[in-house]
Amino acid sequence: MKLVELLIEYAISSLDRHFTYIYKGNKKVDAGFRVLVSFNNKEIVGYVLNVKDTNSSKEELEESLGYILNEIIDVIDEAPLLNEDLLNLANEVSDYYLASKISVLQTMLPPSLSPKKSSLKAPKIAYNIFIELIDDNEEGLTPKQIELIRLLKEEGRVLKNELKSPSIIKKLLALNRIKEVKEEKRRLELPTYELEVNKKLTEDQNKVIDEFNNSNDQIYLLEGVTGSGKTEVYLTLSEEVIKRGKTVLMLVPEISLTPMMNEYFIKRFNNTVAILHSELTPAEKYDEYRKIASGDIKVVVGARSAIFAPLSNIGLIILDEEHVESYKQDVPPLYHARDVAIMRAKAHHAKVLLGSATPSLDSRARAQQGIYHLLKLTKRINKQPLPKTTVVNLLDYKNIDRNSAIFSKQLRQSLSQVLERHEQAILLLNRRGYSSHVSCRSCGYTFKCPNCGIALTYHKSDDMLKCHHCDFVMPYPDACPECQSKYISRIGFGTERVEDEVKKLFPNARTLRLDSDSAKVRTRVAKTVEAFARHEADILIGTQMIAKGHDFPLVTLVGVVLADIGLNMPNYRSSERAFQLITQAVGRSGRQDKTGEAFIQTYMPTHYAITLAAQQNYEAFYLAEMDNRKKTYFPPYCYLASLTIASKNEERAIQEAINISKLLTEKFGDEGIILGPVSPYIPFLANNHIRVCLVKYKNKDLAKRIIKEINIDYLTKSNVKLLINIDPYNF
Repeated sequence: MKLVELLIEYAISSLDRHFTYIYKGNKKVDAGFRVLVSFNNKEIVGYVLNVKDTNSSKEELEESLGYILNEIIDVIDEAPLLNEDLLNLANEVSDYYLASKISVLQTMLPPSLSPKKSSLKAPKIAYNIFIELIDDNEEGLTPKQIELIRLLKEEGRVLKNELKSPSIIKKLLALNRIKEVKEEKRRLELPTYELEVNKKLTEDQNKVIDEFNNSNDQIYLLEGVTGSGKTEVYLTLSEEVIKRGKTVLMLVPEISLTPMMNEYFIKRFNNTVAILHSELTPAEKYDEYRKIASGDIKVVVGARSAIFAPLSNIGLIILDEEHVESYKQDVPPLYHARDVAIMRAKAHHAKVLLGSATPSLDSRARAQQGIYHLLKLTKRINKQPLPKTTVVNLLDYKNIDRNSAIFSKQLRQSLSQVLERHEQAILLLNRRGYSSHVSCRSCGYTFKCPNCGIALTYHKSDDMLKCHHCDFVMPYPDACPECQSKYISRIGFGTERVEDEVKKLFPNARTLRLDSDSAKVRTRVAKTVEAFARHEADILIGTQMIAKGHDFPLVTLVGVVLADIGLNMPNYRSSERAFQLITQAVGRSGRQDKTGEAFIQTYMPTHYAITLAAQQNYEAFYLAEMDNRKKTYFPPYCYLASLTIASKNEERAIQEAINISKLLTEKFGDEGIILGPVSPYIPFLANNHIRVCLVKYKNKDLAKRIIKEINIDYLTKSNVKLLINIDPYNF
């Protein structure tokens, strides 16, 4: 009999502890296996942490332990799901982010292998069955059998389901003339390209690569202006790492960037590349995961969760566009891929390379302090100048185009010229949908999400009102629910409306739109990007998905339709986000042999984030923003943790938030600054009232101890939930 310690599949803090079961079966069971257990009269999945043999009886064990022991129903796996490296990483991530360990394990593993009951129905291994020739002797065979023998002799091997002759195959198998060969099928079909010859590097690129290779530092920040050739640096360094027998993790922040990065790496490293991101089907994820774990893969390209890919012997981890907030997960466990990359690199004695034209202030500040090694690419690879950029003041009536509610005279004229030259343009508006909110003109009623309390957005494509936070949808209303008036007004605009405006002003222009609505169809992102790259459209309209990483040779114009969106959000990062988005978007213009230009339309033409983004002046923005952060005491001058309290009862949420604020103030003393409790930007979510307390601190160990203590106090409290977010981006 075996005594088994395990975690159960429920990823809630109150159950984040070891549970002990016994196993009397004959199957092998060890740490890292999934097992089927009964918990609270339900059949669920457990993840084994420890196994001990025992000679004691069940009764003796129960008497010594003081509780009843249930038996494991069944063992699911034949081998451990995670190697020692990833198990240690799970412990480190769980400890740093104060997240339940099972939630980290469930994030690490693909759906088919996840420690969840639902995973048992997920796709498993798929096989191709090939028919191969053993003996080509035709004596005594029928004409049909001879035909098949000759086909195999010519082709070497053929897929069984392509032959469509089951009786002939069965007979030849019995005669030992042919054999079946079963091979695991890779359900994700990667495109094939001709292997690319290494490009000639610029003097700047060679200098950066030499500095990287000749340094013993572990973490590097590559700051390179848009179009300076950061990707070629990634490829060259990866090639050198692979030649030394090591592997590479290449992360991108957006799924829309993955196809392009895939192409670069497949062209250089052929079939040793695997892909991991959230838009793969469970079957595709399962196949890619197994392929990586097999040791046949040298490079993994993927989005945030690819940081947990089961690669061995990692030599280099790259995060492209390291400043992008999608590297921070917004559901538990609330990890940041950059910090997990650093944890993982330490275990492998690998190097981490963070790349961006607009590094996050956190990373740049660490580089200034010597914690990261700063590398710079200051020139575009083709020595092309950065785009000529114009800030268009929408407050000045001279700039307003009477024929358009969206485009200024300057942007409309420039669009017309680009179309005449048969070049391409990108229009950025970081707001999807058609109208940003809908209200009644008679009584002023605004249609809001019943779950979140935020204004619903009108989408013309399906005539629906939608919540961009929780995905609530409702049909477009016929009348106001308050006063029954028929006068419903649509206010503001999003990417759908911009596309409509382009079609109205330029009826012959071919347009494509890329935002999270158009990207709901799994393959549409890659198809849209590829179609635009092939010049199947003249104008690409989209949200921040189109602003980063893309390289379109014919794009000579970028229009930021409204630069102010998000600039006045109640978040200390709002100026940084605006600067990064505008700078990255402008950088899509004029990347090859054609001169580029950009127009930034704004109602805040003197805001430093906008004026410095127009100049592509990261250095000046960094100094100005760091001065603001120092005055307001925000990162990188301190660390942050947010404690979010949720309850269906608003009074309970307020009272518990006040209690937590008092506890934090008492325990931190002079070692921390406590803000709140306050109502967050979205104060009502999933029928829960939300309040937030924010802690600013410098002593990480002290903060972890205090927050852990408070979390333990709240594990058993009913009707209230506490969510801890270490290094939060939004609160």
